[in-house]
Amino acid sequence: MPELSRFYGIVIAIHRDEHPPPHFHVRYGEYEASFIIETGAVLRGRVPPRIRGMVEEWADLHREELMENWNRAMEEQEIIPIDPL
Repeated sequence: MPELSRFYGIVIAIHRDEHPPPHFHVRYGEYEASFIIETGAVLRGRVPPRIRGMVEEWADLHREELMENWNRAMEEQEIIPIDPL
């Protein structure tokens, strides 16, 4: 799973062979969740509220880059890292 960004112990990644809707994966310690790129809503899983807030803020700042990377991943192209929060 290619890593997009890492900050404050949060790891954000995207899979190459994924299913709609466009989303990214978050790991923080023993927690895991998937977030929908377009809305920032949690698709599945959970992370602590403070971490969720940071991920939502980061995603708001990088929505276009996230969609670009989603499209690149679906075409099996190289993922472009995104700046941390």
